[in-house]
Amino acid sequence: MTSAVDPRYELPRDWPTTEAEAIAVQERTRASVVVGGELPEPGTGTGALVGVDVAYDDERDLVAAAAVALDARDLAVVAEATAVGRVTFPYVPGLLAFREIPAVLGALGVLDRRLGRRPDLVVCDGYGLAHPRRFGLASHLGVLTGLPTIGVAKNPFGFRHADPGPRRGDWSALLDGDEEVGRALRTRDGVKPLFVSVGHRATIADACAYTLHLARDFRQPETTRRADALCRRALKAAGAEPAPEA
Repeated sequence: MTSAVDPRYELPRDWPTTEAEAIAVQERTRASVVVGGELPEPGTGTGALVGVDVAYDDERDLVAAAAVALDARDLAVVAEATAVGRVTFPYVPGLLAFREIPAVLGALGVLDRRLGRRPDLVVCDGYGLAHPRRFGLASHLGVLTGLPTIGVAKNPFGFRHADPGPRRGDWSALLDGDEEVGRALRTRDGVKPLFVSVGHRATIADACAYTLHLARDFRQPETTRRADALCRRALKAAGAEPAPEA
């Protein structure tokens, strides 16, 4: 017998279908973001760290989402799940969450049942507060599920920053005017930085510390690497070819 979907992973019934509706949701809901929280010291928790990512087949309007749970201490994979569905929202910069969250919630719901416990943290391949309306994918997903979330992106979404120092752990503020919306963080010596921001129920210091903990061998966090590979496999299994990574 299949258990019912946890309501925390159900898509809201009034999910928008137009750009104007989506912007209105962001403007209305961003006040629910919590900046701050009490996450365990990276590497000491007894729970799971989850990465989520998506891949698209643009020709067939398909999206595959993956959620991969890693042991919080040794980063071994403890559970994984995928969800494949139709793309139901157009591509609009700043509104990517509305294309991705339906499938991501599906994958997280399955993962939750397999894990049997709530994750310590969800790491999104995207933005949280480092977003024009301070409500990127990581923030939106965190508010919907109540989970601590952070965003770790490959580019700065147009915000400015000084080049961080050359060593792993060096960072500089990611700025919108005088407001710090995230940090450019060097995860490997001499390698391009990543762009880290709070999603929900986390601090920027914790977001950077967890990113470094997860990026122990590569530029990208292990959560993102694993989820990226899994969603691409899921899309191929559905008979689709994933679009090239941006």
